[in-house]
Amino acid sequence: MGTEAEWCLLLCLALSTAAETEPSAAAGQWRPVDVVLDCFLVDESGHHGTLVRSEDRVKALLVLRQVPVLDDGSLEDFTDFQGGALVRDDPPTVIFEASDLIQIPEAKALLHADCGGKEVTCEISRYFPQAREASAETAASFIANMQVSEGGPSVSVVMKILRDTDSGAAWHPTLSLPLTHQGTVQTAVEFQVTTRTQSLNYMLGSSVSLDCGFSMAPGLDLISVDWRLQHKGSGQLIYRWTAGQGQAEREGATLEPEQLQTAGDASLILSSLKVKDEGAYICQITTSLYRAQQIIQLNIQASPKVRLSLANKALPPTLICNIAGYYPLDMAVTWTREELGRSPVQVSGASFSSLRQSTAGTYSISSSLTAEPGFAGATYTCQVTHVSLKEPLGASTWVVPPEQKMALGVIFASGLFFLALLFLGLQRRQAPARVGLLQA
Repeated sequence: MGTEAEWCLLLCLALSTAAETEPSAAAGQWRPVDVVLDCFLVDESGHHGTLVRSEDRVKALLVLRQVPVLDDGSLEDFTDFQGGALVRDDPPTVIFEASDLIQIPEAKALLHADCGGKEVTCEISRYFPQAREASAETAASFIANMQVSEGGPSVSVVMKILRDTDSGAAWHPTLSLPLTHQGTVQTAVEFQVTTRTQSLNYMLGSSVSLDCGFSMAPGLDLISVDWRLQHKGSGQLIYRWTAGQGQAEREGATLEPEQLQTAGDASLILSSLKVKDEGAYICQITTSLYRAQQIIQLNIQASPKVRLSLANKALPPTLICNIAGYYPLDMAVTWTREELGRSPVQVSGASFSSLRQSTAGTYSISSSLTAEPGFAGATYTCQVTHVSLKEPLGASTWVVPPEQKMALGVIFASGLFFLALLFLGLQRRQAPARVGLLQA
């Protein structure tokens, strides 16, 4: 293949063709394929504690060799990556080959991201192992962070540089790294931490599982798992697992020790979600040599309750729309007026009360509007738009014009007067009958 863009183009064509034809015989089976990603290699040397400049970022390619992907029929004509032509750029493109890759969850999202209108962000930087006794050979490592946009999966892999024993092997002109005969930097994946989604929205009071998985090469030992919450500049420990024991700092936080040790599943379960549970959760996995993490943004939502009432019966009438128990704060209120036989129109002039916040952290507010029912009356609707709602929520009421109110009042009063007269007449007719009975 020529470039990574051509790979994506051919893959998208294969996907569109597969959608119009019958699936291949291998559809539904796992197939190892090479995933090629456009990346940036970041040189952080000499910039400790400072921002990395744009000139310290160079273009690179990351070739994930033989990643197992579920074949849906679109990979029939997919070929493996062939290097060589890509290293003739000026300056030469750095190509990292990652072999011995441990299976990546949601690898298909990395492969098909461009075809789905999403973007993959890939950044590679040098990595220095945690252990002091790490040898110089082990220290020649890089970490690649790959993220799919729109809250997709995120993958971090620690790659160890494989030294070429061939004395005639070439070296990269600026990075002092050994190159294969194809002009690539060959690495082996030693450790990886993944999450299936970088962002979650959950309702207040519900339970959530924050996905975090890891895999490590033989010879490494799991030391600890830390879950931390960062929100509005402050951080706190939520859960820690170390030395075979877990300790929850947040009530209701759990982690399955058996899944942790047998399946590399460090997912955190939180029950009875509260507003204070919102924020960025950091899943940090520490081994005997490496440490990596994933960040998951948890957003808490609570749907508003809407009630519309008439504040006073005096003229002009005032409508009150109460919006209670919603979260987060952003919310919009729209008033509409509809006369009989006409389309509703939006009206302005509404005012708002002061914002109120409950002990649970949810918000409440009231919107007031002076009604103008007109000659025949009108229906007023208070409509609320909020991120927790699939569609706007509204409440409506019919407002009677003053003339109809007076007419109805007269009719009601006349009706009462007539009933009173009727009742008195019946009482007088029954009185002589009672007297006759007593005389008899």
